This record gives sequence, structure tokens and C-alpha cells, in this order.
Amino acid sequence: MKKQVLIAVANGSEELEAVTIIDVLRRAGIHVTVASVNDIQVTCSRGVNIVADKLISDCVNEQYDMIAIPGGLPGADNLRDSSVLKDMLLKQKQENRFYAAICASPAVVFQTHGLLDQKKATCYPTFVEFLSDQSEAKSTVVMDDFCITSQAPGTAMEFSLKLVELLSGREKAKEIAGNMLVEF
Repeated sequence: MKKQVLIAVANGSEELEAVTIIDVLRRAGIHVTVASVNDIQVTCSRGVNIVADKLISDCVNEQYDMIAIPGGLPGADNLRDSSVLKDMLLKQKQENRFYAAICASPAVVFQTHGLLDQKKATCYPTFVEFLSDQSEAKSTVVMDDFCITSQAPGTAMEFSLKLVELLSGREKAKEIAGNMLVEF
């Protein structure tokens, strides 16, 4: 059965991160649902419009192997403020299923909602001070149990390939990386 991943987006999300995650996971044959916490069409941080597959409220009764979120501002704030997404993320953690965030979102979303309690993480450098454990903050991608975090648009490819590796294995991640002429 195909792995199921939810990518939550919001007005102000970092488009390079969102699209990289969506694209790389889909290249790996993973079923990706893009869900907005705002309207079906969101305007990202640099003015790119993304049309979501669903609203986040339409995803509540689904089970996902992973929930991943991009950063960007005010996107991370909008994701943080979604009570539906918050509840879904807390359930992912409780049920030992993957949850992942990049850029501002590890600090703004995960830390705010207790998803990084006793977890190592990384995020965009200007948000590191908000992480409860900053010991891995200079790493580009950090995994601690079922929580995966990354730093910025420049680490989105490595982050996305790590997500493929977790869901579909190292060989699949290497295959996808090779096809895109990226080292992994």
C-alpha cells in the first residue's frame, strides 16, 4: 500500500520548501495530499500561488504515515494557529508516526505545541533561541524518534530525500536523488 503524507500549507508558507517536499515525495511514488489551513488557494511568502488538494478540515479523519510542513512567514504563524493541524500533529506524535518541519516551523509550530519536548531539532538560524534543545541546531537535518526538522530553503532537498528514505527506504531515496543529479 502506498505511503500517505499530508503536507499542510498556509498563506505565507515558503514555496520553495513546500514544492520541494511535494515534488520529491511524489517522484518517490508516495501519495501526497496538500492541505491548506486557509483557503484552497494560498499565496506563499514570495507571491507564488499554490492550489491545495483539500482544506485541512477535510483531512481530520484520515491517517497519514507522515505530516510535513514548510516554514516561511507568516506561513508558520498561520500553521501554528490552526487548531485542526495542531490536533493532527499531536496525534501523530502520540501514535508514533512521523511529523516533519523545516525553516521557522520547528520553532514556531512544533516548539509552541510541545512537539519538540525532549527532542533534538534544528530550524532557521534566527529561530534557534526558541528551541528547547539547541544541541543540533547547526545540523541541516535532524531526526529524533519520529520528529524530523531542517533549516531552510537551501536544505529542502536534503530534508525531502530524508523523508523519502524514512518512508520508502534508502535505495529509493538514492534513486530519486540520482535521477535529479543530487548527491544523497
